[in-house]
Amino acid sequence: MSATNILTDGEAGVISSAPRYPTLRRFARHRLAVIGVVIIVLLIIACAVGPSLVPYGQFQLDMRHRFQAPLAGPHLLGSDELGRDQLARLLMAGRISLAIGLAAMLISVGIGSCIGLVSGFYGGAIGAVLMRFVDAILCFPSIFLLLTLAALIHPSVVTITLIVALTAWMEVARIVYGQIRALREQDFVAAAIASGSTSRRIMFREMLPNAMGPIIVAATLIVARAILLESYVSYLGYGIQPPVPSWGNMLEKAQQYLTTAPWLAILPGLMITLTVASFNFVGDGLRDALDPRSDLR
Repeated sequence: MSATNILTDGEAGVISSAPRYPTLRRFARHRLAVIGVVIIVLLIIACAVGPSLVPYGQFQLDMRHRFQAPLAGPHLLGSDELGRDQLARLLMAGRISLAIGLAAMLISVGIGSCIGLVSGFYGGAIGAVLMRFVDAILCFPSIFLLLTLAALIHPSVVTITLIVALTAWMEVARIVYGQIRALREQDFVAAAIASGSTSRRIMFREMLPNAMGPIIVAATLIVARAILLESYVSYLGYGIQPPVPSWGNMLEKAQQYLTTAPWLAILPGLMITLTVASFNFVGDGLRDALDPRSDLR
């Protein structure tokens, strides 16, 4: 009989009681993060299928029910100055905001990870030049850089996504750079170099997977930031242009009706707040879940 098969009852009990999914268990302990996941999932489902269930289209005019208050007529969440259904427009705007947030996150994480990976692995002059470039861009406030780019480019969903992504990758680059510099000194990297592995294989197959924890956390927070930045730009008139709805341009249009129809501003503002807060809560939960030291707290 092998040594691995000789277990006392006590030892078997200890082994069987060990948590199989410690990361998931730590995440589940973060109640706000769990609530954030539920809200995000419900929001995605609502924005994906909700517009097809609402009896009014996002551009459909109902002049007989202009400025209808929520729950006071045929429009569930009220209507705007042209009688357009607020629920339909909020859900369609959610599609745009979530699409921009997720797409901008993927692009910015890809750019930032590649720059941080290369600069952290090679170091020296290559790393110094790349990171000084990152530092130079970080010197400019993101909102001003975003507005400058948006003013020079014709606004659309694609261009706004690219502009937001180009102003959000620098933090990812710095995070990945720090992680790769720490991993560069680990034994498994030295073993890979000694075995003759190529630099590309070492970076993408050995080091990058070990740096995924901070990248995932940063990616979650970038989604929230991208949605907020898109709302800023659209509110200031440089983003998604009416009549296509976005939460930002709905807020901008509603500001002249704050005293007569406050729900026109409250509802999109609430959607922005709820979405951004949910992604931030999930990011906080992931940061705790991916840190094994949180079990010792």
